[in-house]
Parts: sequence; C-alpha cells; structure tokens
Amino acid sequence: MTIIVMHRLADPGRGIAGVDPRDLRRALQFLRSERYPIVSLERVFRSLAGEAPPIDRAVAFTLDDGTIDQATVAAPIFAEFDCPATIFVVTGYLDGALWCWWHRVEYVFETTRRRELSVMVAGLRHVIRLDGGAERAQLARSFMERCKRVPDAEKLGAIERLAAAAEVELPARPPARYAPMSWDDVRACEARGITFGPHTVSHPVLARTSDAQSEREIVVSWARLCAEARRPVPIFCYPNGHVGSDFGPRECATLRRLGFLGAVTNAPCDYATVEGFQSSPDAPFSVPRVDFGADHRTFIRSVSGVLRTKQAIQRRVAQRVPAAPRHLGPALDGAQEEPVDPSASLFE
Repeated sequence: MTIIVMHRLADPGRGIAGVDPRDLRRALQFLRSERYPIVSLERVFRSLAGEAPPIDRAVAFTLDDGTIDQATVAAPIFAEFDCPATIFVVTGYLDGALWCWWHRVEYVFETTRRRELSVMVAGLRHVIRLDGGAERAQLARSFMERCKRVPDAEKLGAIERLAAAAEVELPARPPARYAPMSWDDVRACEARGITFGPHTVSHPVLARTSDAQSEREIVVSWARLCAEARRPVPIFCYPNGHVGSDFGPRECATLRRLGFLGAVTNAPCDYATVEGFQSSPDAPFSVPRVDFGADHRTFIRSVSGVLRTKQAIQRRVAQRVPAAPRHLGPALDGAQEEPVDPSASLFE
C-alpha cells in the first residue's frame, strides 16, 4: 500500500511556496481514471493489522504540520475528488502558543540585513557568510540540520541566538505565510472528509528530548486533538521521522500504552506491507511513507510500483556486488578506484 506524504501547497496570495495545486488535482485525476482505491489512513492501518481485508493498489494521503494552506488549498481539492486524507497537526501551533521552529529559522535568514552571522550551537561556533554566493534558503536548511542533531532545549536557544546575531526580531505570532489552520478549520475540514492525527505539541525531534518531554509531547498533543476534533485518528506522526535516529522504543511504548493503531515515519521512502507491519511488536509504530514527488512522472512511478521495483532491484544488485578489493600498494599509473553505483543503468 502506498502512503503519500505532503507538506505545503502553493498559495501565492499568502506568499506560500509548495506543491502546485494543479499538480495535486492532476494526481487525483490520474488515480481516479486508473481506478486506484484512495482510502483513509485508518483503513490502511486496519488492513495492515489484519482487521480489514487488504485493498490492492490502495493509496492514502497524509499531510504534516497543520499549516493554513492545507485547510484552504488542499482540503477543497481532496473534497472535489471525494478523496480522504489525514492531516497531522502540531497542536501548540494551532493553539497559537508557538510557530514552527524551522519557519523561524527561514524567516531570520530571509529578513536579516547582516552579511555574516556568528552563532553558537552545542558549544561550537558557526560562522555563516550570507554574501558568499550560497543561497540563503540553502544556508537556512544547513542551520536547520544542525538544530535537528542537538538537544531540543539547545535547538531553541540556538534559534534565539541566531535571531539576535541577525538583528531580527521574531514576531510573537507567525506571519501570514507561516500561519496555522485554526481549530475551526479542523472541524470544517472534517466535514469535508479530512481526518486528523497528532504530530506532537511543539515538533521537537523526540530522540533529542528527555523522557518526560517525549511523553508530554505525545500525550498532550493527543489530548488536545481529542478535545477539538470530532473524530481524531489514533495514528501518530513523528517530527522529522527518520527511523533509528529521531524516535525509538521509548516513543513506541508510549503510543502502545495510549492505544494507538501505529505511527508513520518520513524516511526512508518505502511502502507499507502486511509482512512489515506484523514483523515485530514495534513495527506498527514505524510505517513508511512515500513523498508526493516533485513532478507528475515521479508521482506515477511511486503509486504504480515502478519505484518499488527499482528499490527491490537496487537491493538485489547491492547484495550481489562484491566489496571493492583492498589494494596492498598504490594503484597503477595513478588510477583511482571509484565505488560501484549499484543503481546505475537501472531505470533512468
């Protein structure tokens, strides 16, 4: 089964960049014309658990964070095609208590007039030159990646130090293009067939939090969603969501205790299977998703199974390719060995 993950939908009126709404509409038209079953995420999980019959070629859509464009742009398109989708919301963001930390980083890099920033992150000083030719968006992403690898409290402190060094005052509430949907939007979307799941309170990388914070982020976000949504879905979405580095058995245990059906990840891009789902007690809490893709061709390859076939062939080739021989001396004639790319020549 294919679980698609999306984030932002383009809305030029609000200054939001993201997936072109025409691309989403085109994707849904393709699925309907080719008779792909578009099902709810809960239906996928119950099929994987053996509680409901499997559905051949099933596709489910998910969106992360709860940004305003998901309610105003994405939800009407899904309703137009009578397609279910699940939006995972950061509840503190919808409550107006915060704006997403990566949006704050992006805002600082876009608005600063400084040409050089010096910022301490986890005891290391990072000098960022904004006039060195690198695009500011790329520099912002690099800073975000550093933030994901440090404890959550240090991440938040580093963002404050970044803003101070950049001489940028961060507004108390996010600008329009970073705004969340409201709880009223949540209920309006539910009336259109959209369901909602929890995505923590403040979107930390859970593996970088204490035991107490990890539990609080899951428990409180679920409680807030249950208080505001008419039919919240007991499926969790991990912030960042990389298997093995962003969450672990601690989070799985919390979700199991709360009675969740499972949880979805963000990487690697792969497909949900009954075998994988039932392979271990923690497997339901690590269900993979496939990115919507940058273009229509990529989307078709994902849902049609071409990407799955490519991944399977790459794995088989990688298993057959012998390790490169280790030289006992220098290479002849100055030649240098290059690693074999097992994906070469396999699907362009």
